[in-house]
Amino acid sequence: MKNPLFSIIIPVRTSNPYLRETLKKIKKQTLNSYEILVITDQISLDLGATIYQMGPSFKRNLGAKKAKGRYLAFLDDDSFPSKKWLENALTIFENNPKAVGVCGPCLTPPKDNYKQKASGLVWSSYLGSGGAGVYRNSIKSKRLVDDYPTVNLIVKKTDFKKIGGFNNHYWPGEDTILCIDLTKKLKKEIVYDPSVIVYHHRRTAIIPHLQQITRYAIHRGYFAKKFPETSFRIGYFIPSFFTFYIVTFIFINIFYLINSLKTDWFIFLYNIPIILYISILAITFFSFIYKKYNLKTSLLASITIPLTHFYYGILFIIGLSKKDIQFVPHKVNKKTGKYIGG
Repeated sequence: MKNPLFSIIIPVRTSNPYLRETLKKIKKQTLNSYEILVITDQISLDLGATIYQMGPSFKRNLGAKKAKGRYLAFLDDDSFPSKKWLENALTIFENNPKAVGVCGPCLTPPKDNYKQKASGLVWSSYLGSGGAGVYRNSIKSKRLVDDYPTVNLIVKKTDFKKIGGFNNHYWPGEDTILCIDLTKKLKKEIVYDPSVIVYHHRRTAIIPHLQQITRYAIHRGYFAKKFPETSFRIGYFIPSFFTFYIVTFIFINIFYLINSLKTDWFIFLYNIPIILYISILAITFFSFIYKKYNLKTSLLASITIPLTHFYYGILFIIGLSKKDIQFVPHKVNKKTGKYIGG
C-alpha cells in the first residue's frame, strides 16, 4: 500500500509463534489501511565477528524511518490487537485535535495458561499495580495519560519526528521518555480509550513474572530522580515503603520474642499495617473468585502480589541509588546464533 494511514511497527529478536499469531490477528483489522514493519536482529554466523543485539528503541526508530503511514502503531511481538484496534484509534484521533497519541488497555488473552493469567491478575488488580495504573491492564474509563508502554501505543508520525523519536540510551523506559517529550515539550495529549484494546501474553508466575520486572523496577527507581515529571509519584515508592516496613516488622517482633517482652501499645500499633495489608489481600483473592477465576489461578495471583511488592521495592531503591543506567546490548554466540546472557 502506497499511502497507508497506519504503520504497525513490531521489534523482535527472531521469529516466534507469538509473532506469527500477531501477524494473523492484524490481518483481521476492520480498517485495512495499514502496513506492517517487523524489525528484527539480522544475525549472520559467517562474519567472524562479534554481533550485538539492537535495542527495541533502535528498532522502533528504524521502523519509523521506513514507515509510510500517518500514524505509528507500536506493538510488542507477544501482543496482538483487537479487530477494531486501528478503526477505533482513528476515530479518537479525528475527534481529538490535540491528541498526539492514543493508547488502550492491555488484556491477558483468554487462552493463556493459569500461571500467565495469575500474572495478569497481579497487574490488573488495584493492590497489585495501583502505582502503575490499573487502567493499563484492565478496561477503565477514558482519560488523558502522560506515560504509557509501547505494547499498545499509537502516535502521529509528524510529532514523533519533532521530538527525535525514542531515546536509545535507555531500555526499558524509552517509552516513558517518549511520552514526556510528547506531552511536556509539545504540550499535546495522549488519550487512553478503553476501545483501543490489545491482548498481551504474560510471563508465568512466579519466577518469570519477577524476572520480567527486574529492569523495569530498577529503571523506574532511577527515573524517579532523572525524569521526575512522571516517575516521582507516590505509587512507585509505596512498594519500597512496604519492603522497609516488612523488614523492620520482622526484626521488631523477633526482638520482642527473644527478650520475652509483653505486647504493648507500640508493637500493637506497628502490627496494624500488616493486618490491614493481609485483609486487603484476602479481599483481593475473593474478588478474583467473584470474577470467576478458578481457585488455582486466584491463589497463585494472591501469593505473587506481595512477592512482587517486596521484590519491586528492593530493586526500586537500587535504581534510585544508581548514577546512570543505559541499554547494554547482548552479545551473540557466533556458532549457535543465540544471545549470551539473555
